Amino acid sequence: MTPDGPFFIVLNAGSGKRDADTTEATIRDVLEQAGRYYDLARVDHPRQLPVLARRAVKLAQQQQGTVVVAGGDGTINAVAQAVLNSGLPFGVLPQGTFNYFSRAHGIPADTATATRLLLDATVRLVQVGLINDRVFLVNASLGLYPRLLEERELFYKQQFGRSRLVALCAGVITLLREHRQLVIGLEYENQSRVLRTPTLVVGNNPLQLEQVGIPHAPAIQEGRLVAMAVRPIGTLALFGLLYRGALGQLGDTDNVVSFAFDRLTVRPYRRRRIKVAVDGEVIWLKTPLVFQVAPHALPLLVPSRTLTTSSTDADEEAR
Repeated sequence: MTPDGPFFIVLNAGSGKRDADTTEATIRDVLEQAGRYYDLARVDHPRQLPVLARRAVKLAQQQQGTVVVAGGDGTINAVAQAVLNSGLPFGVLPQGTFNYFSRAHGIPADTATATRLLLDATVRLVQVGLINDRVFLVNASLGLYPRLLEERELFYKQQFGRSRLVALCAGVITLLREHRQLVIGLEYENQSRVLRTPTLVVGNNPLQLEQVGIPHAPAIQEGRLVAMAVRPIGTLALFGLLYRGALGQLGDTDNVVSFAFDRLTVRPYRRRRIKVAVDGEVIWLKTPLVFQVAPHALPLLVPSRTLTTSSTDADEEAR
C-alpha cells in the first residue's frame, strides 16, 4: 500500500446537500496547491457509480495509487465494494447526511479539511461486514427500516432536500402507516430461534450503536457484528422506541432484542427474495441472508493528527 501515491477520486454529485461544483472545485484546489497528482471522475447518475469505482481501482492498481470516494455512506459502500480485496488504500471525503462511517474514524465533514488530511494520512485496517456477498460498513437491515429509507428517498428528500430533520420527519410519517411483521428464523452461536418483528438491523458501526444506546457496541471492536430486532408492538410503542433511540436509551427497553455474533443466518418465512437496506441503499437479495465479517479488512486512510477544537466545532456545525 502506498498512501503517498496518486489519488483516483470518485465524486458523487448527488450526495448530501452541498453543491457538487463547489465540492469538486475545493478538492481540486487543495490537491493542486499540494502538488499531488490525482484523477477525478464525477458520478452524475447512480448507474455510473459501480463502473467508475471499478475504473478507479484499475487505475490505482496500475499506478500504485489510492482510491478516494467523495459521497455519503451509500456511495462509500459502493466504492468500498470495488476496493475490498484489492489491497489498495481507501480514502473518504464525506458528503452525506449522517456520515456515520467517516465520523467513527475521525474524518471531518468539511471537504477542504478532509482533503488536506488525506495528504499525510495513516492506514487503519477497518472491519467490513458482509450480507451474502454485499459489503456493509454501517448497517444492513430488512423489514420496516428499508421501507423507511425508500420512502424517505423517493418522496421526502425530493421535495424538501437532504437533512437530518427531513429524515426524522419521514421516519415519523412511515411509522404512522400500517406495517407488516416479518417472521424470520435466526441461526447463530450454535442456536436457532424464530422471531416475529417489524425490522431487523445488523450494525457494524460502534458510533451509531452507541448513539442509540445498544450495549453491544464494543463487540464491533472485537471483530463481531451486532443484531437488533424490535418485538411485535403497536405504533405508539414504536414512537416510544424512536424517542428512546434519540436519547440513546434503546438498550434499556424489553421491546428491543440485541446480541453480538460472528455469523448469523436469517431465513425469512416463505420468501425467496427480500428487500434489504445496505448502508442506506435499498436492494433485493436472495434468501437465506448470511451476515458475517469479511475475511479481509479495508485499509482506510485516517487523519494522522488530531483536529483542533475550532476545527472540530466547525465540522460538527457543517454536519
